[in-house]
Order: sequence, then structure tokens, then C-alpha cells
Amino acid sequence: MSDTIQQTPAPAPSDEAVASERGKRADIWRKGLQQGLAFGTLIVLLVFFSIASSNFFTWSNISGILLATAVIGILALGTTFVITTGGIDLSIGTGMTLASVMTGIFAVNLGMPLVVGVLAGIATGALMGLINGVNVAFLRLPPFIATLAMMMVAQGLALVISGVRPIYFSSVPGFKGIATGTLVPGLPNAVLIMFALAAIAYVMLAKTSFGRYTVAIGSNEEATRLSGVNTRRWLVTVYTVAGVFTGIAGVVMAARLDSAQPQLGVGYELQAIAAVIIGGTSLLGGRGSIVGTLIGALIMSVLINGLRIMSIQTEWQNVVVGVVIAIAVFADTLRNRKGV
Repeated sequence: MSDTIQQTPAPAPSDEAVASERGKRADIWRKGLQQGLAFGTLIVLLVFFSIASSNFFTWSNISGILLATAVIGILALGTTFVITTGGIDLSIGTGMTLASVMTGIFAVNLGMPLVVGVLAGIATGALMGLINGVNVAFLRLPPFIATLAMMMVAQGLALVISGVRPIYFSSVPGFKGIATGTLVPGLPNAVLIMFALAAIAYVMLAKTSFGRYTVAIGSNEEATRLSGVNTRRWLVTVYTVAGVFTGIAGVVMAARLDSAQPQLGVGYELQAIAAVIIGGTSLLGGRGSIVGTLIGALIMSVLINGLRIMSIQTEWQNVVVGVVIAIAVFADTLRNRKGV
């Protein structure tokens, strides 16, 4: 007489588990669609400007585009974290300028070693981010107001500290090589720094508690707080991390120009924010994409470079960039309405 083996059927997945799995799949699909559209837009721009001007698709110009993308890209990477929380940071442009100036003050005016100047620039960005985070998380200032105030403060300090004069790094050996040197033949170091930071940012957003809490705060800050997460502490951390990226961008910008220009910076924040939104990060928070941000930064750099190559007047360049930003925000609004 053979023994009868009874197998206990596996429990059916709960409705919550099924809904969660569907949500994850939908989120992956949305990210893939947005990144695909952004990449397609980049290809269209490259083809259009290549046809419009024979000077566009040359290695020297492409290298220049990548070098310009490095600064916008590094700013945008840090901004991705902030926007994913549902916040905004308008201080990154002038903050980058102040970081450049502080690098010059320490490395040139005070004659300190290059590494001290670089760390001073990065620390300046981190401090601004920390102050932004405290203002948003503890003083409960709207991110727009808090970072707008910091934008004005950073702009004023850059002018005051520098004496409204550029600081040149010609006396600091090796500084320019931070941006324009070539560890990889034909590829500026600034681009390598951007890609390295993008890899770090990707891991932070997708694989760490920092990234999970960043997304959770953007999705529903109150629910995240009630679940036991110290949302204030994490908001301060997010803004501080964004400030570190701003400081690095300031060092790279100064190295690229071989000088700290105290009157630069205004307008970079709009390009960086546009790159983030074009890449698929939602202005309402809860969704962020590092790969999409890189593609968005390339789109902005290609667009600006192409308009210059075609000898379009600066005034009209600003008009086009403004229209692109408006379209990016409108597209994000449509995505949120339709749940795409």
C-alpha cells in the first residue's frame, strides 16, 4: 500500500502584495518610457544641429559640449535628490559661484595647498545645503523661499568676498587639470568626475536607505514620519548632499575657466532643474532618475551649444531655453495627471 503524500498549497499572495508588485512594474515602465523619450529627443537634436551646421559634429565641439555638460550635470545630480523629496533648490547656481570664489580665496589669496582650496569649495557648498535643509526641515520655510534667500545671499557673498574681481588660478599648478586634463585620452577629467558622481548618485538613490527615504518623503512626507522615520533629519541630509554636489560643481567650473568669476552662476539653476525634469524626475516628488538626469543635462548642453553654433543671438537663446523649461514642466504636470 503506497503512502499518499499530501502537499500543502502555497498561500495566495495578498491583495497588498499584488498591488505593490504592479506599482513597481508601472514605475519601472514609466521611468523607461520617460528616459526613452528624453534619449530620442537628444538624438533628434544631434541630427538637427549636425545638418544645420558642419561645425557642430566635430570632436572638438563634442568635447566642448561634454565639458559644459559636466557642470550642469553635477549640479543636476544633486538637485535630483532635492526634487525627488518634492522640494526645489534655486541656490545651486550662485552657490556654485561662491564655492568657486572660496576655492580661490584659500588656494590663491591665502596660498594654501590645492587640496585645501578644493575642500574649502566643497565645504562651502555643503554648508549652504545644510542651512537650506535646516530652514526647510526645522523652520518649515517653503523650499522655494528658503533657497531663493540663499541664492541672493550666495550671490552677494561671492561679490563681496572677491571684491567683484575674478580670482585667477595661474599660480596654482595642476588646478586647471582637474577639469581639462585627460586621464582618458580625448575625454576631459570633468566628464569623468561627472560620470563617477552619477554612479555614486545612482547607488545612493536606488540601493540605500538614503534613497528609499528620499523617495518616501517625496511620495508622502507625513506618512513617512508616522512610520517612524525622522523626516526632518533626512531632509537636512538631502539638502546637504545636494550642497556637496554644488561645491564640486564650483570647483570644476573654476578649474574649467582657470578662474573664479564672481558674476557667473545666475541661470545655471534653471538649466539644472530643467535637466532633472526632462529626465523624468517629478516636480511633485516621489520619483527620481539619475540616468534621466544625465540625459537631460546633455539635452540642455547640446541645445545651448547648437544655438551658439548657428549664431543665434543670446536673447533668442534665452527664449528657447525658457520655452524648453516650460515644456518640461508642462509634460511633468501631464504625467502626474495621467499617472504616467
